[in-house]
Amino acid sequence: MKSTRKAGRPKVPAADRILRAASEMFYREGIRAVGVEAIAAKADVTKKSLYDNFGSKDALVAAYLRARDEHWRARLQDVVERQGGTAGDRLLSTFNALEGWIEEENFRGCGFVNAAAELPHDGHPARAVVLDQKSWLRGYLADLAAEGGAADPESLAEQLVILHEGANVASSLNTSKDAAQKAKEVASILVADLR
Repeated sequence: MKSTRKAGRPKVPAADRILRAASEMFYREGIRAVGVEAIAAKADVTKKSLYDNFGSKDALVAAYLRARDEHWRARLQDVVERQGGTAGDRLLSTFNALEGWIEEENFRGCGFVNAAAELPHDGHPARAVVLDQKSWLRGYLADLAAEGGAADPESLAEQLVILHEGANVASSLNTSKDAAQKAKEVASILVADLR
């Protein structure tokens, strides 16, 4: 029997190929615009294989967002730890991480916000991933703010999340050049008193 695998394609497990194809297509084209047939074709698998590995398109969307979240968290924490310094310095370095992310990974804006706009119903499994991602970022920032002795770490974290989200949107719409660094300038005022 002749293999249908494309010449030169690495022998990556089907689930990995499906997730990679779906991630690229969902982010670039939009979740609703991409069908399972197109994903299966790009991943060089059958629709049956897609369903065997993920169960449904909704579950695949959630898996795409979880993988994107894991990638963002690892990158953010890596930048923060490498740049080090005081808690205030580390809070500001989250904007450096955001700047790099926007330049390399986020040309269409925040994948989580984009997904939330396409999937407005609370019952969709991807909505829980989106909310978890935003909650994690706020918690991460609140922990850093608490380390630095902020009087109200939760409120400061909320303000910083708003700056992060605003920089993402401004950048994706090309309404502000260097949006992450401009957001960092505002954030530097908010964290000036932290240790």
